[in-house]
Amino acid sequence: MHDTISESPIRVFLLIENRLLREALTRLLRKRNDILIVGQGNREEITSAQVVESNCTVLTVDFTDPDWLPVRFFSNHPCPTPGRFRALLVGMESDPRQFLNAVRAGASGYMLKDASASEVVAAIRATVRGEATCTPRLCAALFSLVSQLPEQISPDPAVMTPALTIRQRQLVNLVAKGMTNKEIAAQLNLSEFTVRNHIHRILKQVDVRTRREAVNAVLTRVS
Repeated sequence: MHDTISESPIRVFLLIENRLLREALTRLLRKRNDILIVGQGNREEITSAQVVESNCTVLTVDFTDPDWLPVRFFSNHPCPTPGRFRALLVGMESDPRQFLNAVRAGASGYMLKDASASEVVAAIRATVRGEATCTPRLCAALFSLVSQLPEQISPDPAVMTPALTIRQRQLVNLVAKGMTNKEIAAQLNLSEFTVRNHIHRILKQVDVRTRREAVNAVLTRVS
């Protein structure tokens, strides 16, 4: 049975400390037509810049160092939203505390040491679809944690209005018109780099991932 060839293969970066595991995953994933390995190595060999430049879709790791997981990684290394990856942890222990810490750090999947080859491949594909992967036992730990959180009352939208500058609101209005960074830069007499930086800061301020979400968040809150 052969995998269906995808128009855009899943770009996987293997940042694996365990050499045997890394080599096994490399052999496994190279047999899948819809997956492309864009980088591999351990933390002594790989830099954060290499991960960003690989434009990987999924960063697969076998450790829980938060510096390499999305929440802290993208705080320390800002990059455009389309270039951001999802993190899948493999070869993990069934430790609820470690699992919950990984979730807080932005992990999208948590695979145990006894996961089969087909389960790892399925987890990579699920991660790209925006789905989470973990064992039922660890999922129960997550449910338990959430059930203990205090109930939050939705704040008044007016209170949540982001404190954007006049320039930032001007950019949001132009994005809402469907203009590209190049077109916005030309109209405002700015460089594309400056426009990208402005938009990146806006995404962080209103806590969204895409330009469309930023437009909706800002314009609906001030309407």
